[in-house]
Amino acid sequence: MSSASFVAETRHLTGDDAVAALRRMGLRTLLHDSFRRLRLADGFSHARSLAYLTSLVVIQALIGLVGIASVLHKGGLNRVIAETIHRAVPGPAGHVLTTAVTQAKINGAEHHYLAILIGVVGSLTTATTAMGQLERGVNRLYGLERDRPTRAKYTRALYCAFSAGSLTIIAFACLALGNSLSLFTHSRAVDAAWSAIRWPLGVVLFALAVTVLFRWTPNRRQPHLSWLAFGAATAVILWVLSTAALGLFLGESSSFGATYGPLAGVVALLLWSLFSSVSLLFGAAVAAELEDSRRDLRSG
Repeated sequence: MSSASFVAETRHLTGDDAVAALRRMGLRTLLHDSFRRLRLADGFSHARSLAYLTSLVVIQALIGLVGIASVLHKGGLNRVIAETIHRAVPGPAGHVLTTAVTQAKINGAEHHYLAILIGVVGSLTTATTAMGQLERGVNRLYGLERDRPTRAKYTRALYCAFSAGSLTIIAFACLALGNSLSLFTHSRAVDAAWSAIRWPLGVVLFALAVTVLFRWTPNRRQPHLSWLAFGAATAVILWVLSTAALGLFLGESSSFGATYGPLAGVVALLLWSLFSSVSLLFGAAVAAELEDSRRDLRSG
């Protein structure tokens, strides 16, 4: 149950109103009140549930990708998958997943069709469930105690899994591929152009995916996209910072692997998923708190 204040709909307000609300409220106050909203809405519990599902989606999607690479007999694609994971997922988690890719390439040829079935169907089902969990968490941030009816909820969750999920996959590929593109092209001009645009393109696509989720997951009519843009930007910035900080810590810490041993990769993956989920829900809390500040605009 959420004790966060109810946020009334503000569809009539414009983008200029969002900027005015942000200036009047102040960034520090907005972030402080957003954290309070996240805590009152039991956002950390929702983040933990979402983190578990996120970890499961990553593993299942990896199984599907390895199966597809095996069917296509593309060893280069396996190397791209391994390098992408190594760049995107910090520390021991990336090592565990890349080892799994290599092992599957060697031993899993006779099971690639089963891998595709399990990976694709499993990841899509889990992603849809994760979107349903995200709706519940975001609804509580807006002070809503009721979700959509089951059929409507999971139909929309499937749509979000396809749309936002596809944007997120492309964003990850843009951010993580890096020099892996040279496996498919031998043009220095193409590689140089890709190096210049991949970071801005990846960040924009990821921010767009987050905005789609903030727009369509709550059980309410959302306002102008400008009211959601700052929350989406906050979520993206927090995700980038937390991923970089976790990767730096895991890379420099010798005690982490000694403490958890072979399970270090699993623990690292769960931590990364948790930080990512908290970043996403905190961004939604920022969007909700900014919209709730419209009361100050009206009273002023």
